[in-house]
Amino acid sequence: MSWQIHEGELHKEDVRELLSQHFAEMRAGSPPEACHVLPADGLSATEIRFFTLREDGNLLGCGALKRLVPGHGEIKSMRTANAALGRGVGKAMLGHIVAAARAEGMSRLSLETGSTEQFAAANHLYMREGFERCGPFGDYSDTPFTRFFSKAI
Repeated sequence: MSWQIHEGELHKEDVRELLSQHFAEMRAGSPPEACHVLPADGLSATEIRFFTLREDGNLLGCGALKRLVPGHGEIKSMRTANAALGRGVGKAMLGHIVAAARAEGMSRLSLETGSTEQFAAANHLYMREGFERCGPFGDYSDTPFTRFFSKAI
């Protein structure tokens, strides 16, 4: 595969479009009290590193690493472009985020996602990659809709 991973790119139009789609779908499919999706501007915070995955310049997906406390990070905004679904983009992005977290000295990664069919592929990916269900972390509240995962890295 000739995939390249870039850091930043929040200013690029194709990235903004993918994040807008992600934001709209997460808002539409999640109850307000359990929807923690960040808008594109929220991903530019200093504690967040944002990554894109491209093939021959075409955007295939994105993801972000948020620093929570020393040694602990959170995976945010994992999204694969519709045209790239089923190609392993999510696994590749997740692997990159884990490597970036390790390089920053983190020893644990956690994430929050949904429990409905809309999130089935994501839940399967995280479990397949060794993430285990856990309770809420950070400022999150537990809801029937929400699932939390964590992994020592």
